[in-house]
Parts: sequence; C-alpha cells; structure tokens
Amino acid sequence: MTALPVFIDIEASGFGHESYPIEIGVAFSDGNQYSSLIKPAPHWQYWDPQAEMLHGIDRQQLLCDGVSAARVTSELNECLAGQTVYSDAWVVDKPWLDQLFRAGNQDPHFWLSPVELILSEAQMSSWRATRAVLLQTYQGRLHRAGSDALLNQMTWQALHLAA
Repeated sequence: MTALPVFIDIEASGFGHESYPIEIGVAFSDGNQYSSLIKPAPHWQYWDPQAEMLHGIDRQQLLCDGVSAARVTSELNECLAGQTVYSDAWVVDKPWLDQLFRAGNQDPHFWLSPVELILSEAQMSSWRATRAVLLQTYQGRLHRAGSDALLNQMTWQALHLAA
C-alpha cells in the first residue's frame, strides 16, 4: 500500500494580497496532525470580516492564543524536514507559507507542491465531487487548517483507492 502524502492547509486574514496566514494545519502520513494559530506579526494589519465569518477565528483570539511565526516555522521545519508536502490550493498557500517563514526569519526545510502533481487527469477531474461525498459524513470543522488538511488527505486516499 502506498503511504499517504502529507497535506498542509493555511487559513488567512483575508482573500487578497494584503492577507497573511493565521492558522496552519498538517495531516501527516501516520495519521497524526499538527495545527497552530499564528500570532500576527506587527506589520500584519489587514483583516477581512468575510474571512473571519468563514473560518470563525477573530483577530483577538490570534493575539491571545496565537504562536509566534518563529516558533511555528521551527516546529514545521522539525516535523517536515526533507519531505514534500501537498496543498490543494498551492497558488494561495505558497505565498502565505513564504510570508510566514519570512516573519519567522527562517527558510523552510521542506517542499510545498500542488496536489495536482500526485493526481492523474481522471483524479483531478473527480477531486471536487469526491471531496463533496466525503463532506457528507466528515466530522471536522471546515475552514480550519487542521481539519481541511485531513479532509484533503482523505480525498486523495479515496481517489487513490478508487483508481
């Protein structure tokens, strides 16, 4: 049996170029998970109430419960060193991950890749429908980084088993 790929998901303060990462989640191959709220760097000020409604995290919660970018990036480097990690939204997750590592004053010791690189053409076409089926019984909270990373991993697994 093929090992499960590691998935990452990032929630952000908004949807535009001024947004920044506020939560990161990882679903590991062994079934374990990592999730952390991220304390905003002093220059991260943009806040979109629409995004807050989606993920349910307010800025005050980040200021109180968030972890510094330096600590989050150290933890990510420690648990992901040398691995390739996949995202279903690479086009937005990559800039947010880069922003997080700049704020943490570190370089990532892992690679972030789009999930499309490990899917066949048919699997890519079925991704949304398969995810929608899984959502019908999924117990995790959508638009929270750890839950979304796990759901993406489950979607990959369902597509892989169906192939």
